[in-house]
Amino acid sequence: MAVTCRVKLQCGGMFFALLGCVLTCVSTFVPLWKNLNLDLNKMEVWTSGLWQTCVVQDEGGMQCKDFDSFLGLPLPLRMGRILMFLSNSLGIIGLVVSTMSLECLKIGEGDTKKKLALLGGTLLLISGIVALVPVSWIAYDTVQEFWDETVPEIVPRWEFGEAMFMCWFGSFFLIFGGSLFFCSMPSTKYQPSVKRQGINTARSLYRPYTVQSRCPDLDI
Repeated sequence: MAVTCRVKLQCGGMFFALLGCVLTCVSTFVPLWKNLNLDLNKMEVWTSGLWQTCVVQDEGGMQCKDFDSFLGLPLPLRMGRILMFLSNSLGIIGLVVSTMSLECLKIGEGDTKKKLALLGGTLLLISGIVALVPVSWIAYDTVQEFWDETVPEIVPRWEFGEAMFMCWFGSFFLIFGGSLFFCSMPSTKYQPSVKRQGINTARSLYRPYTVQSRCPDLDI
C-alpha cells in the first residue's frame, strides 16, 4: 500500500515538474512578456520579451527586432535572462535526477532512491523559486510604470503579456512537483530485517515448555 501511494506521488511530481519546465522554457524565449496597445493605431499591437520587441498587425504580419546590446538593457531584463537560464538548467537537471528515483526504474535501491528523490525535489524547488524572481521583478516595474502619474495619459502603457502568466504557472508547477517528490520519499522508521524476524520465529517455535501433571499425588 505504501509503495503504491509513493508511486502515485512520484507520477504526479513528474507530471507537474515536466509541465512547469516546459512552461518556463517557452516563456524564456517568446516575445510575449509585455503588450502595448496604441490608441492612435489600433491595427498594431507591440509585444516585448527578454530578447526582442515585435509588432503584430491585424493583417497577420509580424516584425521583430532583437535588442542591440546586452549591457545596454535595463537591469530587470539582464537579470531576467540570467535567472531564467539558471532556472531552466536546474529544472532540466532536476527532471533527470527525479526520473532516476522513480520506483518503476531499477536504478538504485533503498537509500539511493531516497537520495535521488531528495536531490531531484530540491533542484525542482530551487528552479521554481529562481523563475519567480525575474517575472515578479518585471511585473513590478510594469505596474510602477503603468501607474506613474508623471507620464502623460496620452502616452501608451505596457501591460502584462501571456509569457508572464506562463512563467508564473510554470514556477508554481515546479515547486509543487518538487514538493511531491519530497512527500514520496520512504519513511526512515526502523523495520526489522527478514533474517532477524526468522531468528525470532525459530526461537518461539523451539522454546522449551513444561507440562504440569494434573493427576493428584498418590499416597503409597
